[in-house]
Amino acid sequence: MSDKRIFITGGASGLGKAIAMRFAREGFKVCIGDVNDERGLEAEAELKAIAPDAFYLFCDVTKVKHLESVRTELEERWGGVDVVVNNAGVGGTAGAIEDVSLADWQWVLDVNLMGVVRGCKTFTPLFKQQGNGHFVNIASAAGLLSAPMMSSYNVTKAGVVSLSETLLAELCTHNITTSVVCPAFFQTNLTESMRSHIGGLHSKVNKLMSRSKITAEDVADSVFHAYMKQEFWVVTHPLERRMWYVKRFSPKGFNMLMQRQAKKLFS
Repeated sequence: MSDKRIFITGGASGLGKAIAMRFAREGFKVCIGDVNDERGLEAEAELKAIAPDAFYLFCDVTKVKHLESVRTELEERWGGVDVVVNNAGVGGTAGAIEDVSLADWQWVLDVNLMGVVRGCKTFTPLFKQQGNGHFVNIASAAGLLSAPMMSSYNVTKAGVVSLSETLLAELCTHNITTSVVCPAFFQTNLTESMRSHIGGLHSKVNKLMSRSKITAEDVADSVFHAYMKQEFWVVTHPLERRMWYVKRFSPKGFNMLMQRQAKKLFS
């Protein structure tokens, strides 16, 4: 697969970096974008040990001009790109609907949802020109299950799911395919960007992530296989997958279950 090319936003750490490493090991040409130059250059050095032509570009997904600049760079260096992973995101804001500020809502929407929208909008014309391409949009189990006290984060990830479903149908006649990835907790640096109105939440989330048997590398492996098999849904965690099935086939039962859990949490 030495002729295949991939670009990953938020690729300097966490899941983005794991995806970059996974595809690099398969012989892909890899470009990572990120807003953290120090981490970006460190990740570039690690990637070059596997894929010598891997490189890092500064890319803030809240600025469409940055994504357009990346697209131009990839066309000049590679003649195009085969896979675009819209991974960059923040931990969002945790708290009751009345406590989370509209400024915080705007922040998480701009990165987690509009960042993916900008990525898809920027690279779709290039995919159409090429006659092929694949989007990997990183959502979350939160976008499927909508747990309480995480409204802004849930909304952004549900939006990524909806956007991905739309593009799956809209772009199919152009030989452009899509995968949407919905993991639950795994060890990453998500809490670095989380804003919380709930005392002790950061430590609780870190504990949940550290206890997870699924790693960023496991999720990256699922992403690679989804690309190879052209699979749309990538729901990586067994418990959340079962909960999603309950929601799909018994929505009333799912709502009752979630309300019961919320009452236990807040009683």
